[in-house]
Amino acid sequence: MAGIGIFYGSDTGHTEDAATLIQQLIGEENADLFDVAKIKDASVVNNYDLIILGTSTWYLGELQSDMDNFRSELADVDLSGRTFALFGLGNQVDYSDYFVDGMGILYNFLKDKGARIIGSWPVDGYDFASQLSLTEDGESFVGLALDDDNQPDETPERIAEWVEQVKSEAGIS
Repeated sequence: MAGIGIFYGSDTGHTEDAATLIQQLIGEENADLFDVAKIKDASVVNNYDLIILGTSTWYLGELQSDMDNFRSELADVDLSGRTFALFGLGNQVDYSDYFVDGMGILYNFLKDKGARIIGSWPVDGYDFASQLSLTEDGESFVGLALDDDNQPDETPERIAEWVEQVKSEAGIS
C-alpha cells in the first residue's frame, strides 16, 4: 500500500476526531496521523504518496490557525504532482456564507502549487451559501464536507464512503 499521511488542524477536537476515524478506516498500519501544530518541518509531506489534509473554518471564512501556519510552511515545499485529498468541517446553518471555506483555501493553495487533488464530494444533503469550496461546475465540494454541529449523525457514514472513494481514486486497495 502507498504511504498515506493524514494532517489536521483542530481547535475543538472535531477535526481531530474525523482525522482519527479516517486513519482507523484506512488502517493505522497504513496511514500516519499528524497534528500540524506539532510538525517541525512541513516537507514531511514528501514522505507520502497520498496526503490528506483536514481543517475547520473559523470566524468569517478563515483557515484554522494551526493549518494556516502549516500552509505557510508548505509554501516552500515542492508540491507539484503530489496527490492530496481534503476534508473540511464547518457549520452550514450559522455560517452558511463561509461553510467549509477553510477547505477551499487549502484547495486553491494546492492547485496553485501544482498538486493533484482527489476526493471531491457531492453537495447533496447540505444547505449553504458559500461557493469557495465548490468545484468549477458547482456540483461538488473540492473534498469531504462535514458539519458536526448540525449533522453529526451523518459524519461517520460520509467519512466511510469518502475514504473508499479516495482509496479508489488514488489506486489503493
